[in-house]
Amino acid sequence: MATDFWSPVKLSIEVASVAGILVLILGLFFAKMMANTKFKGKAVVETIFLLPLVLPPSVVGFLLIVLFGRNSVVGQLIEWIFKQPVMFTWWAAVIASTVVAFPLMYQSAKSGFEGIDEDIENAARVDGANEYQLFLTISIPLSLKAIISGTILSFARALGEFGATLMFAGNIPGKTQTISTAIYIAMDSGNMDLAWLWVMCLVVISFFMLIGLQLMKS
Repeated sequence: MATDFWSPVKLSIEVASVAGILVLILGLFFAKMMANTKFKGKAVVETIFLLPLVLPPSVVGFLLIVLFGRNSVVGQLIEWIFKQPVMFTWWAAVIASTVVAFPLMYQSAKSGFEGIDEDIENAARVDGANEYQLFLTISIPLSLKAIISGTILSFARALGEFGATLMFAGNIPGKTQTISTAIYIAMDSGNMDLAWLWVMCLVVISFFMLIGLQLMKS
């Protein structure tokens, strides 16, 4: 019973942690790039970045299967390199969680970067700082609250991801079964006690992350 309970919890935290790191890196990179540049079609690119927020999880899962499936160029390349397909693996769960959590990190970080006074950045450039130094010593510190907010929200979103993960990674106990998919299976099989335990675990983790976010903002 203890093993059945903790396995999806452990897996969910691992998947959400790796997805959170990927989302943080990608979110900061693209947010900084989009905050400081103007080009034709920028609105279209940003819309694509934000699409996972509004698309049904089943659509996200379907698109991931099309993009990374065995019939796709990307999927075949991955299988050739790693000698196995990415679908129905631990990494498939990470990819699904990363995709759905990315918009939250991107939007939050971009808002933080756009709120920085350009005069501060220009003064640093005059003093000889390159763009890399500017990013690390000016942009990130001045946007830290927004970045932390985005990190917490994206981690929480990755932790609770269900639909895209179920379609793309499946529900393999000990391998791809996260808390959300485990709850679904437990309910479907009539094991409501176990489902309630997972629900309460997810609620408690999410509550403390969000309360920490609110305290940080106050």
